[in-house]
Amino acid sequence: MKKARILYVEDEIFLAKIVKESLESRGYEVILETDGADVLTRFKKYNPDLCILDVMLPNKDGFTIAEEIRELSPDLPIIFLTAKTQTTDLVKGFQLGANDYIRKPFSMEELIARIENALRNRSNEVLQSLARNEMGIGKYAFNPHRQTLSENGAERKLSFRENELLKLLFENRDRVIDRRDILNLLWGSDTFFNSRTLDVYITKLRSYLKNDPSLQIITIKGIGYRFVTS
Repeated sequence: MKKARILYVEDEIFLAKIVKESLESRGYEVILETDGADVLTRFKKYNPDLCILDVMLPNKDGFTIAEEIRELSPDLPIIFLTAKTQTTDLVKGFQLGANDYIRKPFSMEELIARIENALRNRSNEVLQSLARNEMGIGKYAFNPHRQTLSENGAERKLSFRENELLKLLFENRDRVIDRRDILNLLWGSDTFFNSRTLDVYITKLRSYLKNDPSLQIITIKGIGYRFVTS
């Protein structure tokens, strides 16, 4: 079976060639672009299944490109590859809807595993989309298919991971969910970096639900979380 088409944006030519050849050796079709200004044109032409974006690019940065891609394809998996290490950059990437964020230097095996995980999650999303309906969560309307959370007609667009985490918490409401289970289900591993990323997402979801005091995401120290809908 033909593997996915990947739009890979990287201006470090030596690294770009290595990654491109490695992915092609695994059966992926890879479209390489080195200039940020040309990415959207290539995206529209090739309609990729997944995008890998460097953050620091000539003429247009990866964050801006991700925003533009999200307007055209809200559900497309996006992975950032970057040497930037600031937590603010990590948070910004996920706020823009990134599915994953890998710091340089990285191993090809790690990158391939994360690509496969992102594509698998998207495939599962498509297969289940017909069965999903809008859910009432307190005063909010949650639509996991459209990845939206609405309050009194005001709609918030959720990132892929925000959406999946809220859905997981709600479907297991009033039960304790092991932190490791969440990490393995949504990130593919329970590494320290993924664990800190989960903390960011929990904080974001709490802020989204703060207008309804009957809803709480309670931290069970050393174990995980319990979503309470009293």
